[in-house]
Amino acid sequence: MARSARELFDEAMRLDPAERATLIRLLIDTLDAESEEGAEDAWRAEVERRITELDSGAVEAVPWEELRARLYQR
Repeated sequence: MARSARELFDEAMRLDPAERATLIRLLIDTLDAESEEGAEDAWRAEVERRITELDSGAVEAVPWEELRARLYQR
C-alpha cells in the first residue's frame, strides 16, 4: 500500500538538510519534465536578452526596496 504524501513528508523531514535539498531537486525535475518542449531554451534566450539589455545600458535595474515601495503604493 502506498504511503500518503504526509507520511513521506514526515519521513523526509528526518533527513539532513543536504539530503532534503537533493530530494527537492529530484521532485522538481520530475515536474520540469512535463514543461513544454523548447520552454527551457526560450527562458535561456530571454535571460540572455535581459542581461544584454542591462550590460548595454538600454535598461536600468531598479533596487528591490524601490520596486516594493511602488507596488505597495498601488
